[in-house]
Amino acid sequence: MWVLGFVLAVDSTDQSILRGVQPLIKHDFHLSDAAVGFLASAFVLINALTTIPAGYLADRTNRTKVIGVTIVAWSGITALTGACMNFLELIGVRALLGFGLGVTEPSANSLLTDFYPTQQRGRAFSIQQQMLFVGFGLGIALGGGIGSHFGWRWAFVIVGAPGVLTSLLVFRLHEPKRGHGDRLSLGLKPSDDEEEPLPPLFEHGVLTFVGDLFRGLRDDLKTIIAIPTLRYVLVGVGVLLFSVTGVGYWLPVYLQRFAHMSLESSTSAVGGIVIVAGLGGTWFGGRIADRYQNQISGARIALPSYCVMIGTVLFTLSLAPLPTVAVLVIQTVAIFTLVAAIPGIRAGTGDALPATLRGAGFAAFSLVSTLSGAALAPPLLGFLSDLTNLRFAFLICMPPIFIGALIMYRARKHLDEDVAKVLMAVQRAYQEQQALEEKRAAEEPT
Repeated sequence: MWVLGFVLAVDSTDQSILRGVQPLIKHDFHLSDAAVGFLASAFVLINALTTIPAGYLADRTNRTKVIGVTIVAWSGITALTGACMNFLELIGVRALLGFGLGVTEPSANSLLTDFYPTQQRGRAFSIQQQMLFVGFGLGIALGGGIGSHFGWRWAFVIVGAPGVLTSLLVFRLHEPKRGHGDRLSLGLKPSDDEEEPLPPLFEHGVLTFVGDLFRGLRDDLKTIIAIPTLRYVLVGVGVLLFSVTGVGYWLPVYLQRFAHMSLESSTSAVGGIVIVAGLGGTWFGGRIADRYQNQISGARIALPSYCVMIGTVLFTLSLAPLPTVAVLVIQTVAIFTLVAAIPGIRAGTGDALPATLRGAGFAAFSLVSTLSGAALAPPLLGFLSDLTNLRFAFLICMPPIFIGALIMYRARKHLDEDVAKVLMAVQRAYQEQQALEEKRAAEEPT
């Protein structure tokens, strides 16, 4: 749980440096708000191309090795950003970062659901997501601080190094068998804790592997879309990550323009808000997701839906012309409430997915969050800001987020039924395995 959290922290820090130095890059390359917003979305194409195949592989390969190798590669790319000499080079290098989260997200989430039973997944995901917000806040604060004193290039070089250390921790994790956490949820004895034997990817040649990949992706996605909970949750994930990503990216600029704060003070303030609200919100969200799991129908979807609705209203209130201190307090509470939705949604998604499809399911989760969040939110808000102003751009985007939360709320009617199907399948497979073992024992000579 903690190691996979460190993975998110490193990735989030690498991506968030850009939010802390964006005014410096804008000045150096003479960019508009829309262009700066597009820079934050540069990795989306690579992410989209890698996420779904990565989900397929997460269901069929050693997940810890995939994550470890990926971390080393993206840390090097982050450091390489500091060598970019023009805007096009910067776009290209930042685009390469797309494979990082695209590859690690499905494997990490699949691992968490296998390490922990359903009764503990809300807390497990809350700890993991807390580390994401630590990285998010550190990236903004370190980017602004290092960039203000040494230039934006050094910010990328310095912060790109810790990923290699994290990869060493990941390589030491054992690979649990798929469905291990589900068996724990039912109080069944796990078959064993040894690493699951996996055939080589190219055992029958590259062409055969590619054909199997496309057929497997098609079949996996059909099965996932047929799960009612997942259809509604993906809508909710889209609106939640749109709000969190868009607000997180543009909030330092908003405070500079409307609260008259300096670059260093605004990035430090937002870094502090994100760390405090992110840590507190994910801690709170994970605990209520577990505590009320069996007390409220569809709790792991219903409670996050309420959080998104309340957080949207609070953030809208913070856009009023209020004293700076009041704005910062309200925005902290709003972000706390919004991110409290994340652990419950992730735990609910893992509960509703069969063990053999969790990699693909979380890949779809990651793809939707990337497209609606990183791809759409920063450039759309930047475009609206160029047309009007940043405050009005925020206001325009709030009502659709609220509507998306209402749509997600409908998934609560299906969650408990979908989870029951998964656990019944696990129970049935366990009983068949026990019957087979008893038959073999009876046939053995005494």
